[in-house]
Amino acid sequence: VQLQASGGGLVQAGGSLRLSCAASGRTINRDTVAWFRQAPGKEREFVAGLFRTGYSPYYADFVKGRFTIARDNAKNTAYLQMNSLSPEDTAVYYCASSGSAIASSVRDARTYHYWGQGTQVTVSS
Repeated sequence: VQLQASGGGLVQAGGSLRLSCAASGRTINRDTVAWFRQAPGKEREFVAGLFRTGYSPYYADFVKGRFTIARDNAKNTAYLQMNSLSPEDTAVYYCASSGSAIASSVRDARTYHYWGQGTQVTVSS
């Protein structure tokens, strides 16, 4: 499967962006999908994850109700709506999918077998 992340860009603090992750070559409807991010000089970190049911999303603490992960199985696509962005959110955002994630592993990058190429999000102050 190939994951294509898009929707990044430059936005002012307080603004919003919607990231998309389109899958091709295989359905991800049965997979857990997730978003991670990596800022310069930092390790990749978990942002949000969503099981195939679409219920009970998982979020990193720093999201604090600002981001929403969603999926459209008909389009084989996952999304990350990001509101109230701050300069600390500047990073490359990656989408990922896994057919074997469980609750205890959803935040672990090693769980995910497929990764998108990343999309740059830059938030100016």
